[in-house]
Amino acid sequence: MMSKLSSDMRKAQFKPATVEEAIINEIKVGIHDQQSNSKYANYLLLQIARAVGVSTNPSSLKLELDSLKKEKEDARSRENQEEYRYLEQIIAILSCADAATSASEKGLNYQKKRGLGGWGGHPLPPLQSFYCPITHEIMEEPVDIASGQTYERYAIEKWFSAGNSNCPITKVELENLQIKLNLALKKSIQEWKERNIAISIAATKPKLQSTSESEICSALRMLLDLSEEKGIHRYWIALEGLIPCLVQLLSSSQRTVRKETLEVLRSLSIDNKENKEHIAAAGAIKLVVKSLARDLGEGRQAVALLRELSKDPEICEKIGKVQGCILLLVTMLNAENPHAVTDAKELLNDLANNDQNVVQMGEANYFGPLTQRLNEGPDMAKILMANALSRMGLTDQSKAALAAQGAIPPLVSMISIGKLEAKTAALGALKNLSTLPDNRDTMIEAGVIPPLLQLLFSVTSGMTSLKENAAATLANLAMASTTAEDKIDHHYNILESDKTMVHLLSLLNIEGAVIRGHLLRALLGMSSIPNAREVRTKMRKVGAIQLLLPFCEDTVEDVRIHALKLLKCLSSEGAGKDIADHLGPSYIRALVKLLGDSSGDEEKLAAVGIISNLPTTSAQMTDILLQADALAAIVNLLIPSRGLKSSPRAVRNALSESATGALLRFTSPENPNVTAHRQKAADLDAIPRLVTILQTGTPLAKCRAAIALGHFSLSSDSLASIDNVPQSCLLWCRPATPAGCCIHGGPCTVKSTFCLVMAQAVLPLVQALEEQEDGADDAALTALRTLLLNDATLENGVKVIAQAQGIRPIVRLLTVGSVDVKEKAVWMLEKIFRIEEYKVEFGSAAQMPLIDLTQNGSIVTRPLAAKILAHLNILHSQSTYF
Repeated sequence: MMSKLSSDMRKAQFKPATVEEAIINEIKVGIHDQQSNSKYANYLLLQIARAVGVSTNPSSLKLELDSLKKEKEDARSRENQEEYRYLEQIIAILSCADAATSASEKGLNYQKKRGLGGWGGHPLPPLQSFYCPITHEIMEEPVDIASGQTYERYAIEKWFSAGNSNCPITKVELENLQIKLNLALKKSIQEWKERNIAISIAATKPKLQSTSESEICSALRMLLDLSEEKGIHRYWIALEGLIPCLVQLLSSSQRTVRKETLEVLRSLSIDNKENKEHIAAAGAIKLVVKSLARDLGEGRQAVALLRELSKDPEICEKIGKVQGCILLLVTMLNAENPHAVTDAKELLNDLANNDQNVVQMGEANYFGPLTQRLNEGPDMAKILMANALSRMGLTDQSKAALAAQGAIPPLVSMISIGKLEAKTAALGALKNLSTLPDNRDTMIEAGVIPPLLQLLFSVTSGMTSLKENAAATLANLAMASTTAEDKIDHHYNILESDKTMVHLLSLLNIEGAVIRGHLLRALLGMSSIPNAREVRTKMRKVGAIQLLLPFCEDTVEDVRIHALKLLKCLSSEGAGKDIADHLGPSYIRALVKLLGDSSGDEEKLAAVGIISNLPTTSAQMTDILLQADALAAIVNLLIPSRGLKSSPRAVRNALSESATGALLRFTSPENPNVTAHRQKAADLDAIPRLVTILQTGTPLAKCRAAIALGHFSLSSDSLASIDNVPQSCLLWCRPATPAGCCIHGGPCTVKSTFCLVMAQAVLPLVQALEEQEDGADDAALTALRTLLLNDATLENGVKVIAQAQGIRPIVRLLTVGSVDVKEKAVWMLEKIFRIEEYKVEFGSAAQMPLIDLTQNGSIVTRPLAAKILAHLNILHSQSTYF
């Protein structure tokens, strides 16, 4: 084959391919430069072998060289001098290669050079003829000139290029300036060097076993230089038995020794299968893996050595089995050294030929090979990868990375058309990935919904685990939708069809508790999206409420919690009547029981949410709730109990919001027995708790607390005894003064008259005027307004608000409040400015906002604003504004 290549080189009609043309040019350069070093010869021989498709093992290369030599002799016998000369030149170069020499031949040659210790371990001195007369150094390329003298090639060429035409030694004028390589002398010099190198290698072992770091490092540097110089030296070093010594040095406590040893071992393993095997057999792999975890410089050398060793498939298998190796390699991908990163990546690619290694890479958060197997691997490999993903404890970042790298579509395909084993594995993986909300859209776009429903609706026996995972995955996707701004149409809308919804609801009474819990979670997710009003309407329409109520008392906590949450969701948006129609005393008692200390936070939150959604106008429902002791349970939830204080703040806030909302049905003026119910709530210390919420609650909780306090205050006038107001109290209002309340004049108390002053609620209500979120300012203003309803106590009420610094915030609301707030603020200011003191103090601040309201206000605010301006003498009392 190689002879054909050399023959092609000489045929003008042959047009070589790009690779062959490059090799032919290399041969020409080698012939011209009379190359004779083994490194170049090995490179050229291997390039030729690969180009013509010949194996690169030594025996095959030797056969080809022998064939080439035979062809050379054939050319001589045919007297084809041109071909003979070309082949002779090619063979002269390639014969320097040791790649065609078997290991046994190399061993014999080395023993000959070493002389079996015949030199006593001392290098041989060079012959005088080895020295160049010009440079006085041992020659690398000895050449003869016309005078018969021998010189170093570059030295004599420099002599001639300087214009000299005589012999540097004899001074004889030369007939010509031609030079010719002295092959015999070059061979002698080479043999002398090789003998001395063999002696040096033999003398290295004691140095490697020295206790001196400097001596060891000196020996290591020498071995590295020899290994890098010629490939044959790598064999000699191994033949001298130095590889086990080198491997032992990897356990050294000296970092420099370990680092330089790794570098030597890497060099010895380059293009040398036998040395790779010797290194592995000496137990190097585990020690090299340990070096991966050390400093960056040592790790860099370690990964380079492992990368070289991994080119042998059997050793590559061993590398992958070393505990922690793959994790350390993945970690090295983030190293600062680009060479280390490249070697680590290439080594991982080599290790990825083994499926178990690919799984380990995935466990180390390196998913490229795993996703490639899922997309392109055989069926069993796909199943293995999917099973691995289903078991992995993936972080959110890992789940996102898997989705981004294309893991989801093949998994969806497996549950759609795969066999049972493939479906089981893929579904487990999808369940794991679906727990990240950001993966929802990718999974839906990949078409995961139809096969999930198909698995859920299947009547095939023995598919319980599949159905459980399908239900869990569907639930994860649906719950992820609660945070999505938009829903994906296409497959996701299948869930919203009446048929699908009825089928899912029907499964609640058929499947076991695990699947039931997942289905309830899925239905909750579908109905919890803010813009899913249509979904909630459909669920109510198909009888979801009646179906869900029994599950509120289910013994399985997961089922019970999600049934409660779903009922809370379905009873929102004014749909409380739908659930109230089906809530008898037993269900009410069950809900109230869940508000107790023995229940979890989620259950309490859902139960009190359902109660707060019930219609407040139903006297019958209120009576049922009272009979079930709901009021006491609700009041208890207004402020977190000792056990609840360990709950997350968001849970405590939500409970407080729902509890204040549920309390309103008992304090609302629409309640026929409102006075009695308010009294019962007051006796349970509801009012102080509401005041605390005003100070510490969320805006929504403050809003509801203010509304409730306003309700209580509506009863204060009728409950209080009207007496003369003591002047001392007007100067400084304090609760529970013996002389009586500074508004009502009588012996007011929080529980007897629900008085806002005695409850110390006025200042928190004034402070709430600054909060516009969730209508807290409106509710606070409404509560303060109750202090001004009775003309008999008007002046006292105004003074109380003024002492709490409340008038200026009311004036401010003329500008920043909503339409309703402005109407209430104007109404209150009309009352306040009847008192000269406050008209003088705050009139100028209110003037411009009031003028604006007379022009741009609502039909209610315009005449009231004009009336106030008349009080302020800005408008005439006969103005057309009235």
